[in-house]
Amino acid sequence: MALTVADLEARFNDPQLLDSGAPLAHDAQQLFDTTIAHLERGDIRAARRDADGNWHAVPWVKRAILLGFRLGKVSEMPGPAPFSFLDKHTFPTREFRVENQVRIVPGGSTVRRGAYLAPNVVCMPPMYINVGAYVGRGTMVDSHALVGSCAQIGERVHLSAAAQIGGVLEPVNAAPVVIEDDVVVGGNCGGYEGTVVRARAVLGAGVILTRGTPVYDLVRETVHRATADQPLIIPEGAVVVPGARRVSSPFGEAQGLSLQTPVIVKYRDDKTDAATALEAWLR
Repeated sequence: MALTVADLEARFNDPQLLDSGAPLAHDAQQLFDTTIAHLERGDIRAARRDADGNWHAVPWVKRAILLGFRLGKVSEMPGPAPFSFLDKHTFPTREFRVENQVRIVPGGSTVRRGAYLAPNVVCMPPMYINVGAYVGRGTMVDSHALVGSCAQIGERVHLSAAAQIGGVLEPVNAAPVVIEDDVVVGGNCGGYEGTVVRARAVLGAGVILTRGTPVYDLVRETVHRATADQPLIIPEGAVVVPGARRVSSPFGEAQGLSLQTPVIVKYRDDKTDAATALEAWLR
């Protein structure tokens, strides 16, 4: 009988998973390979969006990815000279063909097995996309950008140079970072710990978003924060730039200290659209 998701949850730590001759190991390998194939085709995703717009992790998908690390053995992975790699044999790099309609410009980029890249995605060197990530149609991943494990990137997104989109595999119920459609992520930005950036938002260069980061909205005169039940959410169309807020403790005031904090200075308009519509000619 084939290994089911329920079996996987119950027997994830079973020693038979590591015994290549055991039926359980064979079924586990089949489940892993099938899940990875569906991820690479975009049939399934490591996170889902509900009708109310909230994003949630899909725990069984993440558990199946983790299964690959448990089944894998470190092996040599030769690459083009002078590069070679040592990694779990279950996670080689992905290979693409012209029919995938993906552009990967020469220069040291890597897409790991189990990641989905939609047609018309452009990858500038060097960049890295990890297992379980989803990258939507028409998105550009610029040089030195990282798309972490299970991160969800929408359509027509621009991840500028050195942008870091954090990933998460464990705990399996933790939602990954989500960048929705038509978002511009500026150079050296960082999005971590399940942050959700809604459609058409613009993150100015150097903006850092974490679960503990308060974002001050000058337009709506409010503060956006993560809660026990919700991640930090950047509103649709928000234009966010790096800012600072004064440290109010006596010592902090005496030393003239301030803390970095992102600030929403406006919401996207025609002028913003004109300033961010830069890469169409590159496609």
